[in-house]
Amino acid sequence: MAKPKRDAFDAWDDPLERARSRLGAAARIVGVDEAGRGPLAGPVVAAAAWLAEDCPLIAMVADSKTLSAPRRETLFAALRLEVAAGRADLGIGAASVAEIDALNILHANDLAMARAVARLTVEPALALIDGSWRPRTLRCPAEPVVKGDARVPAIAAASIVAKVVRDRAMAKLDRRHPIYGWAKNAGYPTKAHRAAIDEHGLCPHHRRSFGRAAR
Repeated sequence: MAKPKRDAFDAWDDPLERARSRLGAAARIVGVDEAGRGPLAGPVVAAAAWLAEDCPLIAMVADSKTLSAPRRETLFAALRLEVAAGRADLGIGAASVAEIDALNILHANDLAMARAVARLTVEPALALIDGSWRPRTLRCPAEPVVKGDARVPAIAAASIVAKVVRDRAMAKLDRRHPIYGWAKNAGYPTKAHRAAIDEHGLCPHHRRSFGRAAR
């Protein structure tokens, strides 16, 4: 018999519920996600999020990739209000282009995640990380969750925060380097972005370690 259709955040194979059953209901379990691993320019930004069980946004957050930019902005503002109300906590970290080039994108991503977790006010008992990679530099135990931004509300919240913060940063850089179209492409290798690189070359905010992809 086929399984019935389920909502994004129900209890079937729920990584958060399994972690709570192991660590206890009172354990502070946070979600961590990043934005900006694939672009040719700009920093990689990570966010860590904790949502209390009574946080109303648990039913509203979703994978940032499925949301429009205005919806992400609305939820980001709502998350900040929940932080002020004590029903959520957010930490944001980034790794610069220089760090990406020096460390490689994977290790720079780990660094950004570690910085995000370190900026939380709550002391996490566990971090659930979107994807299949477990960073080894966090101040708490961590577990990867494949497609976690569609399975764990705290990871979805982190994905929204990371995406909004990075998009804002790229829009600000776009005002200084408008020829690359970063306000629209956020530094990703679009056809227009590559054409601008071919015509004007790289600027200091491009990742040299991405080799031919950035030329």
